[in-house]
Order: sequence, then C-alpha cells, then structure tokens
Amino acid sequence: MEKAIVTPEERLQELGLSLPAPRPSAGNYVGCVRTGNLIFTSGQGTNEYRGQLGKDVSIEDGYEAARQCMLNLLTVLKQELGELSKVKRVVKVLGFVNSTPDFTDQPKVMNGASDLLVQVFGERGKHGRSAVGMAQLPLNNAVEVEMVVEVEDEEG
Repeated sequence: MEKAIVTPEERLQELGLSLPAPRPSAGNYVGCVRTGNLIFTSGQGTNEYRGQLGKDVSIEDGYEAARQCMLNLLTVLKQELGELSKVKRVVKVLGFVNSTPDFTDQPKVMNGASDLLVQVFGERGKHGRSAVGMAQLPLNNAVEVEMVVEVEDEEG
C-alpha cells in the first residue's frame, strides 16, 4: 500500500507547529505580490523577539526569531494560495538580522528560517539565501525575512 502524500500543512502539524494569524501591514504595502508563477513576499518580523544580536539576543533566540518569521511568511503564502502544496520551489530567502557592528553569525541565525523550509517542503524548500546584518530594524525586531517562491499554477 502506498503511503499517502504528506502536505506541508501536515508536516507543520507533525513538527508541533501551527501557522499564526496573519499580521497586519505596518504601512502602505501588501503581504505579497504575485506575478506569473512567482510570489514575492514583503518582509515579516515577529511580535516576540526584539533587540540586537550580539547584545540583547542570543544566536539561539535569533534562530527561533528567524523560524517565527518564516512561519509568518508561510501564513502569507497560505492566505494567497489556499494551500501550501501549491509551492513548487522556494527560490530565494533574504534575512535581515538586527546586529551589533561586530556580530558576524547572521547565517547561523537565518538557519532558523532555512531549516524550517526544508523540514516543511523537503527538496522543494532548498533555496538561495542572503543573510545580512542591519544597524536597526522596524520596531526593534531581531530578525526580518522575505522570500520568493515559485508556484505550480499561474494565477488565472
């Protein structure tokens, strides 16, 4: 007997995670823009993690902040697509890490987002990525993440 295909939503449930409620935009923009088979998301921070890496926030908490940012982004995608199984490929992730000038472990922080994508989407979750340090982020967020995904069907 063939094993049933596990959806990204079922994988989240297996991980003990649930998608949070959509976060309202903090300005005159939308959560994502779809053009053809690509979706470009706006950056998502968190409500839980504030401060600078290298000063107020540990690498472990930064990792969790990046993971929470990605859950927020998955909420945006789910709202746009109806179901996450329509994601064909995660193309690119860009992570902004609120960092002190001497902090250089932005990639370790951003692994929180990247690891979650691979756990949820498998091979389709492997992506190109940039992890950059920032002098400050809106609302003193520790991390902000945005991404580009390719979807199965063009919008009709």
